[in-house]
Amino acid sequence: MVVVTVLPLSLMSVLSYLDYQKTMRTQIISPLRSLVNKTSYSFELFLTERRSAISFIASAYTFNELADEKNLSRLFQVMKREFGGFVDLGLIDSDGHQVSYVGPYRLTGKNYSQQEWFKEAGIRGIYISDVFLGYRGYPHFAIAVQHIDSIGKSWIVRSTIDTGILNDLISSMGLETDSDAFLLNESNILQTPSKFYGQLLDRCPFNLPPAGQEPDVLETKDDEGRSIRIVFEKLQTVPLTLVVIKPRTELWRTWYTFNNDLFLLFIASIIVIFFVVFKLTNLSVRRIEELEIRQRQAFHEMEQSSKLASIGRLAAGVAHEINNPIAIIDQKAGLMMDLLEPLSDFSYKEKFLLQIRSIIKAVDRCRGVTHRLLGFARRMDVEFREIDLNEVIEEVLTFLGGEPFHRNIDIHLNLAEGGLRISSDQGQLQQVILNILNNALAAVDTGGEINITSWDRDNQTVGFSIQDNGMGMSKETKEHIFEPFFTTKKDYGTGLGLSITYGIVKKLGGDIQVESGEEVGTTFTVIIPKRSNYGGGN
Repeated sequence: MVVVTVLPLSLMSVLSYLDYQKTMRTQIISPLRSLVNKTSYSFELFLTERRSAISFIASAYTFNELADEKNLSRLFQVMKREFGGFVDLGLIDSDGHQVSYVGPYRLTGKNYSQQEWFKEAGIRGIYISDVFLGYRGYPHFAIAVQHIDSIGKSWIVRSTIDTGILNDLISSMGLETDSDAFLLNESNILQTPSKFYGQLLDRCPFNLPPAGQEPDVLETKDDEGRSIRIVFEKLQTVPLTLVVIKPRTELWRTWYTFNNDLFLLFIASIIVIFFVVFKLTNLSVRRIEELEIRQRQAFHEMEQSSKLASIGRLAAGVAHEINNPIAIIDQKAGLMMDLLEPLSDFSYKEKFLLQIRSIIKAVDRCRGVTHRLLGFARRMDVEFREIDLNEVIEEVLTFLGGEPFHRNIDIHLNLAEGGLRISSDQGQLQQVILNILNNALAAVDTGGEINITSWDRDNQTVGFSIQDNGMGMSKETKEHIFEPFFTTKKDYGTGLGLSITYGIVKKLGGDIQVESGEEVGTTFTVIIPKRSNYGGGN
């Protein structure tokens, strides 16, 4: 009976040992993989935002506009304010000459025609450098984007970026004091400082196998003989690899504790069995069965809790993780379409427009999925149909919540009698009205007044206006309000709201006008066609 009892107990202990070892390995590696993957995404997003900003500057402005250092300085200040990290900004012509420059150095007139980065930017259209020390020994990296206009003239916009933001992204990972994380280039050179393996631009003391697009795991020993686990992933935007190193002993401390506890439990069980096997065999069997049931329940509850936690994190982060990237895609596609519209002599115009519309359609589909999770599917679907402009205005007012009430702002409606039936996109009209209303609410003080008026303009168009008695705008401000990244809200504005509004109105075949005076107030007037031909409208 002792042998028959000890054998199942031994088998159960071995199985528990192996099962828990497998579970611990999964629970240790999975968070590290997830951490590396999320941080890699943060680096990708950081580089994509900076690259897109420089690419937009290169394509949205002409060579002569960028050659004017006053314009270039204004754009540079906007980039520093909206994105941060930019050190300088320069324009380089097709012969490699620095035509204009804004930054801490004197680089105007410098020739880069023999530089490798200039040649690569001319071939690939974009160049992102490794980290290097500039004239002042301060680490930074450069992004250069080439643009070719409709007549074949090319130029390069180049900017350097402070690597301090890369260090901040590494610090935000929240690693333990005995862990390390850094970036490596293809030559195994550190692109960020390491706690234990060298300073910036030092060579890493160990070589990693080729990294894939998903996090890989490597167990090895470092030069000091420590057992470490390395999790690394190659970035897609640039030839850099994100490396996270954790000591193996720290990772397996819980496992060692369980291993000792399991061994002690096994020995204690054997001793107890020897004393009670002849009298308490049945009782012992029942207790073992209860222990197995509780173990299965504990693992089941842990599994369910993990699933519920994952679902909760997904629901809480869906707006930020999905809507922000697709909003950027949607904005860039819209800007590309706006830039292509005037190019009547561009032979591939219709093909490009067709592809851009496909992008916008896919973005709208993604937005619809996320918005359905948030309960706004019916309201946010993009659809051209017969709508009442007055009803759209009244519905948008419900989006404002209690802000007008709490700030004692009076909103007066002077809507056309009988309604204004038009064929248009309700979602985009809502966005236009909401953007203008948000600007009006930001402009008026507590106790202010906003007047919304709609009217039937003629047989082809209708109009509405939003008037506030806020601080108003100067003549100079009014000239730039529809430019991307231009904002008077220094602390929280992005400068994209009115730019997007302008693009939507033009896309619907309408027009938008603004009248404003300092300390007088502002009036936005929007003219919309009754029958839109865009997006399938009649």
